[in-house]
Amino acid sequence: NLSSMVKSVQVFGRKKTATAVAFTKEGNGMIKVNGVPIDLIQPATLRYKVLEPVLLLGKKRFEGVDVRIRCRGGGATARVYAIRQALSKSLVAYYQKFVDETSKKEIKDILLNYDKSMLVADPRRCEPKKFGGPGARARYQKSYR
Repeated sequence: NLSSMVKSVQVFGRKKTATAVAFTKEGNGMIKVNGVPIDLIQPATLRYKVLEPVLLLGKKRFEGVDVRIRCRGGGATARVYAIRQALSKSLVAYYQKFVDETSKKEIKDILLNYDKSMLVADPRRCEPKKFGGPGARARYQKSYR
């Protein structure tokens, strides 16, 4: 069995309807999303959002691992948030499984202090539209004559 030899973890991140699955194994610091290096993620305005885990924790902690992320569903922004969550969670899981508890705790604290959504999924979803109005809560205007 190959997977028992390779140190690897598989973790997902979610935001609205976007789901990102991160496959982390020991390697040399390569991070790819859908086969594209993380530095080339589109849209460029949200690139820093994806790089946040790396920037917060420092390149050093990602040196020993390779991360491959597959992402589907959702829109551009939701995907970006799903990816960064998958990336953060996978590193924490990897450290817990193969490194040690103290460094895992350290990483976890840094991420949670910065932004809770890095490790905890955001449960908010779109509310369905009802009849008698243009949206979920707004009602059509009422006139008396």
